[in-house]
Amino acid sequence: MKKSRGKILWVDDEIDHLKPHILFLEEKGYTIATCANGRDGISLSKETIFDLVLLDQFMPGLDGMETLREIKENNPALPIIMITKSEEEWLMDEAISEKIAHFLIKPVNPNQIFMACKQVLENIKIRNEKTTSGYLQEFQKIELDIEDAVSFNDWWKIYSRLVKWQLDFDEQKEASLNQILNEQIQTSNRQFTHFVQDHYENWVLGIDSPNLSTDIFSKFVQPILKKNEKVCLLVMDAMRLDQFMALYPLLAENYSIRIEPSSSILPSATPFSRNAIFSGLYPEEFCQKYPDQLDAMVEDKGSLNQLEHIFLKDQLARTGLADKSLHYHKIWMVEEGQKFQSRVGEYLNMDLLAIVINFVDQLAHRRSESDVLKEMVPDESGYRHAVRVWYENSWIRSVLAELGSAGYKVVITSDHGSIMVNRSSMVAADKHSSSGVRHKHGRNINANDKSAIDIRNLETYKLPSLGHQYNYLLAKDDYFFLYPNEQHKYKNMLKGSFQHGGISMEEMMVPIFIMDPK
Repeated sequence: MKKSRGKILWVDDEIDHLKPHILFLEEKGYTIATCANGRDGISLSKETIFDLVLLDQFMPGLDGMETLREIKENNPALPIIMITKSEEEWLMDEAISEKIAHFLIKPVNPNQIFMACKQVLENIKIRNEKTTSGYLQEFQKIELDIEDAVSFNDWWKIYSRLVKWQLDFDEQKEASLNQILNEQIQTSNRQFTHFVQDHYENWVLGIDSPNLSTDIFSKFVQPILKKNEKVCLLVMDAMRLDQFMALYPLLAENYSIRIEPSSSILPSATPFSRNAIFSGLYPEEFCQKYPDQLDAMVEDKGSLNQLEHIFLKDQLARTGLADKSLHYHKIWMVEEGQKFQSRVGEYLNMDLLAIVINFVDQLAHRRSESDVLKEMVPDESGYRHAVRVWYENSWIRSVLAELGSAGYKVVITSDHGSIMVNRSSMVAADKHSSSGVRHKHGRNINANDKSAIDIRNLETYKLPSLGHQYNYLLAKDDYFFLYPNEQHKYKNMLKGSFQHGGISMEEMMVPIFIMDPK
């Protein structure tokens, strides 16, 4: 016996006149149950499990809206298509507010009913099949593009396409397909690492370089200020491209968005890349210019980003914008964000608002310490979902809406992203070496060449020397660093966590959203 495409309840006081429509749907494979009034429809919906209800609005006794509400009260998830002779907008508004699945206006032909039922009942299946076939068709093209990539823009296009497929696959539960995509991302990262090794030294010299952390103010914030327009620079610490794209529809509610590609400087870690954003300088340069920053990095204790306000103020002066008013705010806790939201009106006269938000980075760190969070955020898809849910309910969403109303342009970016790490690599180092998981620096430290890039010529990467015989290790692929002591404890703790500081598309490829209020 052929399996039914879905079980449908049709409630209409003229149901006898709809026999041709019912026969047509049955020929298409649907099972149809019928009744001629709302009260019977409610009873049937309680007694039998249906996949969909077709519901007339104008019936004697209970009308369609009253019937809909009672059916929904008993089964909130049951989709309902309302069919009516009325074209009154108030009725459409009322039906939409009750979360109907579709709204059809009589007279309707059998094909219209069939298409509406198909859209409601088979929407996810059709989209999943289309997504699967689309990715499998594009898989080989992406593989060829990986081999042919010769510029940062080539790699940006590749990674953007992979992120698109990640977002499409979030709605599917096809493990094998996700595995193929993850393997393709791993292949891309191996090739991307070689590309960065070959070109990064030229980038810091300004040769064929992408937008880097050091360029964000001068290229995207400064031009707005020079037009005497107000701008907010919002840095979301450790947010990845896929997470930005998950937020895109929400950000687009109040803003028109242009996306520009950029790369985090190396190491792709906050003390280096975020300080570079606010200072406009490479680590070697801001350590020379600001001895307090150099001392903090030598000691490697506490926050290494305490001078961001000074960096930004000096960059304004250095670029001829010393007369522009500035308010800088770094927010770690929800209470701080809510307090800022309550007072944002006090800052709307500022030319430049600079805000740093640490939620995404904190989520990654807290997750590695909590079994509950690991279960809630098991993978990249869970991470994207958690970031979107946070933003939907966060204070910053309200702040951005208010800034848009006040005429602010907004430049949103991150200092770096993060990558889920799975393989450990032992590091030979003394106790004075830094504590990073994907990057380390210290006196003559060593790791396997397969897992890390060893930087000893610091000038070529514009990295500061923080001691005698100093070098840096940057992790490749999905490796993380361990010391020999207590290695099993930390291996179990860190495996599957999100880390940053190394070389990967996820850590280095950072979008810049330039947003104009609508």
